[in-house]
Amino acid sequence: MDSSNSPHGLVGEAYRPPKIGSKGAVVANHTLASQAGMRILHQGGNAVDAAIAVAFALGVAEPQGSSIGGDGFVMVHMAANKTVEVANGTGAAPLAATADKYPDGIPFTGILGTSVPGIVDALLSAHEKYGSMTLAQCLEPAIELCEDGVPVSDFQSKMSMLNPVLRSSSTSGPVFAPNGNWLKPGELRRNPDLARTYKQIADQGRDAFYEGDIAREIARYSEEHDGLLTYEDLERHEVEWQAPVAVNYRGRTVYEAPPNSSGHVLLQELAMFEQFDPKQYGYMTPESVHLMVEAKKLAFADREAYLADPNYVDVPIEGLLNSEYLAERAGLIDIERAAENVVEGDPWAFMDRSPDSTKKHRRGGRLHSAGSDTTHFCVVDRWGNSVCELQSIQTMFGSCVIAGSTGILMNNRMTYWHLDSDHIDYLNPGQRVRHTMNPVMVFSKPVEEGGRLELVCGTPGADTQVQTNMQIVTSVFDYGLNVAEAIDGPRWTHNQASMSSAEPRPTSDTLQIEDRAGDEVIEGLKKRGQPMESTGQWGGAGSEGVIQVDLENGTLFAASDPRREGDALVW
Repeated sequence: MDSSNSPHGLVGEAYRPPKIGSKGAVVANHTLASQAGMRILHQGGNAVDAAIAVAFALGVAEPQGSSIGGDGFVMVHMAANKTVEVANGTGAAPLAATADKYPDGIPFTGILGTSVPGIVDALLSAHEKYGSMTLAQCLEPAIELCEDGVPVSDFQSKMSMLNPVLRSSSTSGPVFAPNGNWLKPGELRRNPDLARTYKQIADQGRDAFYEGDIAREIARYSEEHDGLLTYEDLERHEVEWQAPVAVNYRGRTVYEAPPNSSGHVLLQELAMFEQFDPKQYGYMTPESVHLMVEAKKLAFADREAYLADPNYVDVPIEGLLNSEYLAERAGLIDIERAAENVVEGDPWAFMDRSPDSTKKHRRGGRLHSAGSDTTHFCVVDRWGNSVCELQSIQTMFGSCVIAGSTGILMNNRMTYWHLDSDHIDYLNPGQRVRHTMNPVMVFSKPVEEGGRLELVCGTPGADTQVQTNMQIVTSVFDYGLNVAEAIDGPRWTHNQASMSSAEPRPTSDTLQIEDRAGDEVIEGLKKRGQPMESTGQWGGAGSEGVIQVDLENGTLFAASDPRREGDALVW
């Protein structure tokens, strides 16, 4: 890769330098949300306090990607405690949701496609455990954005007009198209109802959302519009705190969210790529890209066979992350040829137990699910604490409807379910769907052994998330790129037709790559049988955000993705 082609490239391409600070860093997919988090850090808050501010601000500033009417995962590292934990904020399918309720498929718009929103409980539980400021202080920036208004960007203006229900809905229309007119770039989008909802949450906590007036209004709206979500569904929801899953990657420890997240897929990809010498193949060469793509294909085959809600399905996570199993899987990779018809392995053979006979434990059908739009942010504070969060309402603008007078844009997460009863991730009432969201933290060694945070990163993008994250981790630790170079460099994404989470599903496999990779790389991949497809100069998937910690000096390096509207701020 010729770094001379870009103004800030040292090892790879970089079109702006990483932001450098020493007391705190916030990276989010909207500059006003990043500012909200930094404001809290300046006021003395910790990473969890700042994360609350960012998360609620994103629901106002970036409604195409998230809302408190959605779900997600909150990974929290508290340095003094030597811990990494995950607050699972994914909600279940309504108790009334069965496959026969969707004879024509699950609709993408309207409340019928809404599952239980779980992110509020995860956020407030994290704040209750580790926050240092009051909830009201943390929500103040987001409330101001609701009342004062957020200037609409060119991107948001264009995307809104692609979703006509935002205008036709009696509840969403006044926010996104006042008086029936789409908001134009530069006009202010206000949501006073959401401000009132945020104030209720600030005063009453999670009970306002799941048991109080907010819950009753969501349930009322759902009932009046033929939705399946009820007050009982909201009332019975409870956040689940989970231990992360991890692998050793070239001497470092990489942490991910456990099932029902697809986080293990990234860990499998890295562990398989670890079987090869990165120096032998080099950064962004046909060989290194090919090896990563082939590892991705094997990991996705395992995901398709085994991943679902572990409360209902026996997920063989220990076997999937077993080093001998992953070495065996990596042995299937041919450096000269792309594999066809990739199938899952047998992780159970590498475990000291048999599948739980009371749970489903392997698929029998094929995929039918939907794509997604999500948001990611990460925070590191002056004490070394960090938060990495993914939150989502599923596809862009979710269901496109606001629940009554709450101001809350609701998710359409139900569209991720499979309606084939043989599939591992078949719709069951009260069950959580499997997710592509995966927060990432990398430590110098296991955190309980005193390992120190070196990198926190993540991205929206459904199936592309684990692929983009793999490219970031390997770029930084295998090839010595800084975080701006790792993000700005040419990006690729492999789509497996039979294992994709995109809707409509691709009819054939494709390896999409930005033209900046160069003819030598593209032709080298073609020769190996990779089905190449151009995404132009900057059309690669994702919107990565990264914070790297210099362990010797405590310096923070932060960068956001130029492919979307993110912003990295440091202190």
